[in-house]
Amino acid sequence: MLNGFLLPLGVSLGLGLLLAVVHMFKNRYSRSFVATLAILPAIVCVIIMAVNGNIGTGVAVAGAFSLVRFRSAPGTAKEIGALFVAMAVGLLTGMGNLLYALVFTLVVGCMILLYQALGFGESGTDELKKSLRVTIPEDLDYTGVFDEIFSEYTTDHRLISSKTTNMGSMFKLTYEVKLKAADVEKAFIDSLRCRNGNLEISISALQDNGAAEL
Repeated sequence: MLNGFLLPLGVSLGLGLLLAVVHMFKNRYSRSFVATLAILPAIVCVIIMAVNGNIGTGVAVAGAFSLVRFRSAPGTAKEIGALFVAMAVGLLTGMGNLLYALVFTLVVGCMILLYQALGFGESGTDELKKSLRVTIPEDLDYTGVFDEIFSEYTTDHRLISSKTTNMGSMFKLTYEVKLKAADVEKAFIDSLRCRNGNLEISISALQDNGAAEL
C-alpha cells in the first residue's frame, strides 16, 4: 500500500520538476512560481488519492488551491497555462495513470520548448510595445496633454491608469504605447520631460498578461 502512495507521489514530483524547467526556458519567472509549479502535480495527486478517485471533488479542491495565488497577483497567460498542465499531470498520477502522465508531460513539454525556440506567436513589433509611467503636477490636466507627442513617436497608445501621489500634489499616469521605431525612445522621453516639467518618467517592456494587443 505504501508503494501505491510513494510511486505516484515520486512520479508527480519528477514530472513537476520537468514542467518547471520547461517553463523557465526563455520565460520571465519568479522563484516562488517555479517552485510552486514543481510541487503542484504532487499536491493534486495526493488530493485525488485522498478523495478515493472522485474526480469531481478532487478537481474542485485542487482548482481552488491553484487559484489562491492569483487572488493577490495577476498571472500571465503562460503561468495560468502552466498551472493547468501541472494539474492535469497531478490528476493522471493520482488516478494511477503514470505512463499517460509521463507521455503527456514529454509531449506538452517538447511542444512548449519548440514554440519558444521558434518564437511562435511573437510579433516582429513586440519590442516596440512599452509600458510608460509619467509623473505630472496636479494642476496639469492630463486629458490629451501628450496627444501631440504620442502622435509623433507612437503608432498607438492607451491610458491604463491614473493615481495621485505625494499627498495629492502629483499624478502618476500609466500608458501602454507602441513606438514607431526602436531608436526614437530617447527623443520620446525628452519630449515628455519638456511637457511634464522634468518630473519622473519610466519606460519598460510591456509585460505579457494575456490582454488584448495594441
